[in-house]
Amino acid sequence: MNLSIIIPLLNEEESLKELQQWIEKVMTANSFSYEVIFIDDGSTDNSWPIIEGLSQENPNIKGIRFLRNYGKSQALHAGFAKAQGDVIITMDADLQDSPDEIPELYSMIVNQKYDLVSGWKKKRFDSVVSKNLPSKLFNWAARKTSGVQLNDFNCGLKAYKNVVIKNIEVSGEMHRYIPVLAKNAGFAKIGEKIVVHQARKYGSTKFGMERFINGFLDLITIWFLSRFGKRPMHLFGAWGVLMFIIGFLSAGYIGFMKLYRLYDKQPTILVTDNPWFYIALTTMIIGTQLFLAGFLGEIILRTKNNEERYKVSKEINL
Repeated sequence: MNLSIIIPLLNEEESLKELQQWIEKVMTANSFSYEVIFIDDGSTDNSWPIIEGLSQENPNIKGIRFLRNYGKSQALHAGFAKAQGDVIITMDADLQDSPDEIPELYSMIVNQKYDLVSGWKKKRFDSVVSKNLPSKLFNWAARKTSGVQLNDFNCGLKAYKNVVIKNIEVSGEMHRYIPVLAKNAGFAKIGEKIVVHQARKYGSTKFGMERFINGFLDLITIWFLSRFGKRPMHLFGAWGVLMFIIGFLSAGYIGFMKLYRLYDKQPTILVTDNPWFYIALTTMIIGTQLFLAGFLGEIILRTKNNEERYKVSKEINL
């Protein structure tokens, strides 16, 4: 099978039929063998009945329905697990991603041997203040932190080799950083393609400004995981030992100076009246806590990850 097209969605009943017709037109024109996997992330409208109807008309249409809303990362994870195509395409269901981009994305993976190709919505139809400027700041920070030189990390239109999506773990809200996860997994040939961004035709966006706050927090997480995820003691332990030694030496110096002044019959104060004593003591406590954080991190790494996974209520053709 040439292509698996994975489409996570939430309450997109108006656009599903039009999107499927558009995809089918592109697939037929290029003689692709394909499957389309719709992942209904807990929709409360008629999205799932529409997907069921589409699957009856076309056996290439498949579907996964979650019991409730788990988020885009979990939806992609479910789609990745089921995808069978040589090349995997991810796109949004709101018609802002154009299926006409798929043939060139496919060619870049197959002929130019990219591991992953990310779309770049260079010209956007979103609000400048609420989306464009925060997005530019977010992408700049992501480039500097991760070392992956992409202009649009958050673009939903991406293409992957099958082997890539089978060797990365998408959890939490890490769907924005799949290129970084791929790089950390050893897939170094990551490309970018300028794609058409279309104005939303139906409904309204499901993401607010909080996605940028969450995005920056996730960026810190993925930076830490990429550098110290398998050795947290190297970060927390090192800083903890350093701070403890500084605090210990400072407290020792304060005590030594107290004894020296007493020996030399100089006026002195109680150690507990010296504010630097409490600074030194606090430094030792923080150092101990950092060391324990690293130690506990090493223990947690050796336990099973108990993060809640999505729960599927129904599947179609899978």
